[in-house]
Amino acid sequence: MNDFLPKTEEAAASIIREHAAAGRALAICGGNTRSGLGNSVPTKDRLRSTGLTGIVSYNPGEMVMTARAGTPLAEVEAALAENGQMLAFEPMDHRPVMGTSGEPTIGGVFAANVSGPRRFVAGAARDSLLGIRFVNGRGEIVKAGGRVMKNVTGLDLVKLLAGSHGTLGLLTEVTFRVPPRPKTEETMVISGLNDAEAAAAMASAMAQPVEVTGAAHLPLTVTFKFLGGKLAEGGATALRIEGLPASVEARAEKLASAMSGFGTVARLADPESRQLWHEIRDVLPYADETMRPVWRISVAPTIGHQLVAALRLEAGVDAFYDWQGGLVWMRMEADAEAQLIRRFIKALGGGHATLIRATEPARAAISAFQPQPEAVAQLSARVKEKFDPAGILNQGKMG
Repeated sequence: MNDFLPKTEEAAASIIREHAAAGRALAICGGNTRSGLGNSVPTKDRLRSTGLTGIVSYNPGEMVMTARAGTPLAEVEAALAENGQMLAFEPMDHRPVMGTSGEPTIGGVFAANVSGPRRFVAGAARDSLLGIRFVNGRGEIVKAGGRVMKNVTGLDLVKLLAGSHGTLGLLTEVTFRVPPRPKTEETMVISGLNDAEAAAAMASAMAQPVEVTGAAHLPLTVTFKFLGGKLAEGGATALRIEGLPASVEARAEKLASAMSGFGTVARLADPESRQLWHEIRDVLPYADETMRPVWRISVAPTIGHQLVAALRLEAGVDAFYDWQGGLVWMRMEADAEAQLIRRFIKALGGGHATLIRATEPARAAISAFQPQPEAVAQLSARVKEKFDPAGILNQGKMG
């Protein structure tokens, strides 16, 4: 593998132009922490953003940061923590579950639209993204968006690049919102619910006027993996509340009372609560140093447990739930079973299934991303042709 690590946008543009002229495939990546995501397509050359580093602009009072795409995510989060701010979308770290190394970058977070447990109330990564600079497949430097939401010039282009996985260009700079970090948090844990009961409990919690910012169900097959085995036995349904201490205390009391009808309720204070949600975010139960297939499935919150129950009758699966049940993390015991999973998703009303981890032969044989409807696929192909007419960028990463 030939690695290119340009220090400037102009150098990156030159590399892309040379590859486009020669029709030579080019892998686009940041810290390479999601290197196994997508279909397996061998590429000799790799263009990395890790030479483009540094926080360009950050005024905490404006709650906006601009950083070069290769800036380590840890550096960004450290600067935000010093000023009591955060990335609201709570990006997961793919390294444990995918068995990769490297250092996550802020550009990679937006290129993959990475989001964590707070996603269902705070939005995805793309919802925090205000502006970008990138180099397209023609080797042209493009700027879109601005520092405030009122500047909507090129806003659709900003949304388009977020989650494009480097198929449309190399992100070189990103501007994004950074809201205040909650002063504290607390998690209600309901013990012993089955998947259907947990779905009902989470729906009830979301209807309460207490601002729940995390809702996950951890069945008994995975509960022992969290908090060093100290979480509730027999399954745990976790509900997070964040904010100022007095407010969190009052809302936690109200939520605990409302949830008592579903089962025994325990309360986790910060920092145990924070640790639990980090472990949920990073899919700790399936960070098992194997290549057993892991799927990330997005469906309606009321459908997740029905999907898992149906699949258990047909294949060996293990699963847990985030986003009030709308995000299913599923590990297969043997085969990826892509056709079976997607057939059941369609039968239950639709959704998206992305293959996060699998062996190279499996990734070469099936579509890692949810197949698009024909009209959407045709539109995506036209967009790809405009941005990358030579078709050299991140082959195998198209959804």
